[in-house]
Amino acid sequence: MPAPVFPKIRSLVQLYDQLTEEERVITDVLRQIIQDSLPQCKEKISYNVPFFFGNRSICLVWPASVPRGGIKKGVMLAFWYGNRLNDTDDYLTHGSNKQVYYRIFYSADDIKMKPLKKILLAAAALDNQFATKTKTATAKKSR
Repeated sequence: MPAPVFPKIRSLVQLYDQLTEEERVITDVLRQIIQDSLPQCKEKISYNVPFFFGNRSICLVWPASVPRGGIKKGVMLAFWYGNRLNDTDDYLTHGSNKQVYYRIFYSADDIKMKPLKKILLAAAALDNQFATKTKTATAKKSR
């Protein structure tokens, strides 16, 4: 018997309809913290989950109910350039991916504000460095 087909998600309302109650709460809390910590970033639905980006991709929130996330339970907060973040607290899991580092939350109580905001601010600072590199490359091309 084939696995049920997961619908193409185009909005947060559609996404929340597909999640368990616990995943919905965790996803919503993480989204709010990211939006409060990174007001300059934009959010879009991509691969059926919320992605946050500035000059480049910063992070994403992937609930276990959404296929192809690689997790069976909880909600994963992943950072595209986690390998470049100054994670002195070892907050993120390095896993087998060389670039994307993540943390999985199994309940809303797992979310601790201080270390999460610290890593989000480090990700924002890294994203700002990408803006500088882009401006420098553009200036060199226009000479």
